Amino acid sequence: MATYRSTSVLLSSDGTRTPGTVALFAEPARRGGIAPWAGDFRPANSAGNGPKNAVGKTFSLELPDGSTGTVVVQSLKQGKGGTVLALMGEDAPPF
Repeated sequence: MATYRSTSVLLSSDGTRTPGTVALFAEPARRGGIAPWAGDFRPANSAGNGPKNAVGKTFSLELPDGSTGTVVVQSLKQGKGGTVLALMGEDAPPF
C-alpha cells in the first residue's frame, strides 16, 4: 500500500524533466539503518511514455514540496492504463 501519492517530476542526468504521478512506500528500517523505499511512477499524458531506455538508470525524483530522492528504474510496464516505471529508492526517503 502506498504511504505517499502525489504529482512529481522524474529528472534525468541530462536535465530532461518528466512530469507524472508517483506512489511511494517505505519498509521498516533494518537495525537502525535507512528505511528502504520503492514505488511506481506513471508519466503524465503530456510526457508520452516517459524516459527512453530508463531501466537500470538513476534519476532524481522531485516532489511538490521541493524534497528530492534518488531512484533507480527497476522495470517498465506498458498496458491499457499507460506506462508504469517501477522505482527503487536510494538513500533516505524524501517523503
